Amino acid sequence: MNIASKAGQFSLGDRTVNRMGYGAMQLAGPQVFGPPKDPAAAIAVLREALESGVNHIDTADFYGPHVTNQLIREALHPYAENLVIVTKVGAVRGPDASWNPAHSPAELTRAVHDNLRNLGLDVLDVVNLRVWGDMHAPGQESIEESFTTLAELQRQGLVRHLGLSNVTATQVKQAQGIAKVTCVQNHYNLTHRNDEQLIAELGRQGIPYVPFFPLGGFSPLQSQTLSSVAARLGASTLCVALAWLLQRAPNILLIPGTSSVAHLRENLTASTLEITPQMLAELDGLA
Repeated sequence: MNIASKAGQFSLGDRTVNRMGYGAMQLAGPQVFGPPKDPAAAIAVLREALESGVNHIDTADFYGPHVTNQLIREALHPYAENLVIVTKVGAVRGPDASWNPAHSPAELTRAVHDNLRNLGLDVLDVVNLRVWGDMHAPGQESIEESFTTLAELQRQGLVRHLGLSNVTATQVKQAQGIAKVTCVQNHYNLTHRNDEQLIAELGRQGIPYVPFFPLGGFSPLQSQTLSSVAARLGASTLCVALAWLLQRAPNILLIPGTSSVAHLRENLTASTLEITPQMLAELDGLA
């Protein structure tokens, strides 16, 4: 079964991936910290994703920490030739499960090597610099030193492509003055649309935009309008929210996460769900 391909494809670096991907964050324990209650179930989700045509997985070594990357390695290594694994650096976890910035050259270098080791790779496909700001929105800080560090690791052959996460349009331009930006991953969904202009500009450049929290993150999307459209389509509200993103712009790549095979299959049905222009207009009005 290759349902993920039904959403179409888009370029990610020097590869072409299905627009419906998978985010591994929820495979770790509560608060994305520690191991999952059922590691075998987590491995089953990863294998089901690939069997369903997913060839773009998003992860980070600070999920767990180390947990999701180790699960990915156990479940999928040796990796399929068409699989693109995108990871993030720029954060570390405290012993209290806190999320803390880690942007110094030494910290970023260590993070790249941690990802290589835990994923079992000699070179990482894509590394996103997770700019701090806060958990949901970018700040205004310079990213020159951090992105220059990653560009040097790319020149050393440890990373194929570089991307950005949680950034402003100004920070994207700053990074592009240092090295090629392959993708941008920001907070965006049906009710959180601060990046409309950035998505369009990246589209003109052929750069994919990857929404994090596509379903609302830790506070799932809820709306009477969304529920009404879902009922008329005979689909779940979360499936409709994903389908709306796929129809919003051709350069949007999705990475919804789940630790359940059943929920994964439900998410993947968004690849084939067509929302009518009238219903799209209703959903557009939620912003």
